[in-house]
Amino acid sequence: MDINWPLKIYEVLKKNNIRQIAYVPDAGHKSLIEFCQNNKNMNMVSLTTEEEGMGLLAGAWLGGEKGVLLMQSSGVGNCINALASITRACNFPLLMIVTMRGEWNEFNPWQVPMGKATEKVLSALDINVVRCEKAEEVQDTVYAMMGLAYKSNCATAVLLSQRLIGSKAFKE
Repeated sequence: MDINWPLKIYEVLKKNNIRQIAYVPDAGHKSLIEFCQNNKNMNMVSLTTEEEGMGLLAGAWLGGEKGVLLMQSSGVGNCINALASITRACNFPLLMIVTMRGEWNEFNPWQVPMGKATEKVLSALDINVVRCEKAEEVQDTVYAMMGLAYKSNCATAVLLSQRLIGSKAFKE
């Protein structure tokens, strides 16, 4: 079993000519971010806050480029208004890859509420959501949700469970 799911996601992004990678720095996406940073054809844009990614990726689409938004589940809470408005009004494709927090062996109680609400919030906003629990399902899921987003001009989200990405530990 191949458990290098960040590399598998990178391969899907590369194969599908993803050029814009919008992200808020996140340990769960660390390896994926590094793979993308090493690709001269991918433009890495570190965001101050996740909702900036909506405008960035809408502009990328209007400019003829595909993009993806990488964020943590807590960032979904920061994006609710942008997800409810710009994605609908502009009808552009959006793929979000969301690392989950507040689940498996979480040390930070502040992460738990949004971790529990992420999937429900995205679904309530009419965003297509699929959750990955196992490394072997990540590549096909990202590929399928990217296809859905870009073929149907809709918003999609792949949730990577905290059990899959590994729990974080508080470090002093």
